[in-house]
Formats: sequence, C-alpha cells, structure tokens
Amino acid sequence: MTRTLTLLSLAAAGSLCIAADTSVVQKAFGNTILQTYPDERTGELWLAPDGSYTAEGRRHDPSNGRWTTKGGKICFKQISPRPLLPISLCKTMAMAKLGASWSDRAITGERIQVKLVEGHVTGPH
Repeated sequence: MTRTLTLLSLAAAGSLCIAADTSVVQKAFGNTILQTYPDERTGELWLAPDGSYTAEGRRHDPSNGRWTTKGGKICFKQISPRPLLPISLCKTMAMAKLGASWSDRAITGERIQVKLVEGHVTGPH
C-alpha cells in the first residue's frame, strides 16, 4: 500500500505538477523535480521525452509509469509497483525555468516545497 501511494504522494505534492505546454514539459527532461517535506525528506521525479517517468518517494520507495498531457494538464499513470486500483492523476503547474520553486500540498495535507533542479539528482532522504 505504501508503494501504491508513491505516485499519489508525488502527484498531490506538486512534483507531478507540470504544465502540458510542451516547451514547459521539456524543461524537466534530464532534470529533477524535487519535493521537500516539512521533515526535510525529499521525493524526486524524472520525466522522459518518451512519455515515461521514474520516481523515488521520500521513504526511498521507487515507482515508474507513463505521463501524458490532457486538457492543459499533465497526467500520470503508475505502472510499477502495480497500484491496487488503476489511477490516472492530472495536475497543472507552470515551471518558469530551471531552479524555479513553488509551494504545494502533499496528499497527506502537508505543505511542501517543489523545485526544478538541474540534472538527475537525489535529495537527502
């Protein structure tokens, strides 16, 4: 169940919040969408141009799946670990540039900070 919530946690946290505008999504390719929780643990999300993503939650729980754009939003469908229910989660957020950060809420209701970081990095879990 914890792994199933990985995608949901990342999505609700804003790590999955990227505008569907291709030029904005492209800024994430090769870079890391880093979310920092109040306890200073982080989760990371990496988007690929082929429509796939990989992620690691703040508890080091890995996940992966597919992303698509729909109606001005980016939508994520987790493939592994296989969720109990098939879920596609969509959100909207504009990332102005590399290094841009914003506040959001995690699925748990916690306020978190999300930042687009250069390169494929992992934060201090």
